[in-house]
Order: sequence, then C-alpha cells, then structure tokens
Amino acid sequence: MQEETARAAIDTFISAFNASDESSVPVLLSQALTSDVVFWGPLGRSEGIAAVERFVLDIRRHPAGTGTMVRCSAVDMPDEWARYKWVFTTPDGGPRLAGTDVVHLRRSLIDQVIVFAGEIAPTAS
Repeated sequence: MQEETARAAIDTFISAFNASDESSVPVLLSQALTSDVVFWGPLGRSEGIAAVERFVLDIRRHPAGTGTMVRCSAVDMPDEWARYKWVFTTPDGGPRLAGTDVVHLRRSLIDQVIVFAGEIAPTAS
C-alpha cells in the first residue's frame, strides 16, 4: 500500500515533465508535492512548488527540443523514503540523461526530492 502511494506521487511528479501544455505543470506538481517541498537539484537547494516548477519548465524547454522523462525502475521504498531511476531523452536521438531520485513522503505527498543525475563511475580496484 505504501509503495503504491509513493509510486502514484512519483509518477504524477514525472508526468509534469511530459504534460501536453505548460499550464498543466503547476497542477500536476501540486498533486504530487507538498507546498513546502525541498528540492535538491543539479543547481543546488530550492524550496516550494514554484521552484520545482521553474526546474521542470527549464527541462521542458531544452535546446534540443521537448524531451520525455520516464521512470525506468520500480519504486524502492524503505519506510518513508523512496528511490527510483529515470531517463530523460530529447527528440530525434538528441541528448539522453539518466539518474536516480530519492524522495521523502509526508501524508502521501513528496516533501523532499534529491536528484542524482548521471551515472556513478565504478571505483578502481
């Protein structure tokens, strides 16, 4: 049950990246995130749905064209924390970026997002 709730919030969050029009982005984010969400992204820490909305809109306006964000793993959820892998691909074989997000849930909504973009290189043995 708890993983289903997390999966629903995560999938709604991801759907904001793929919304048919930009006016749907804040609506989708408000269905997935708490109003005081803390977002740790590639450019640092920000707070609130408006900050996450700016990030999502920046991704949607990628110079290579509007891309597609998909969750490409199951949702792994020990207690109130969850993680999942994602892939962002731009059209026509453009840039592709993969990563892992870690999210914290409070009352069925995401109140913290930590974005790990890119792959981690293996250590030298």
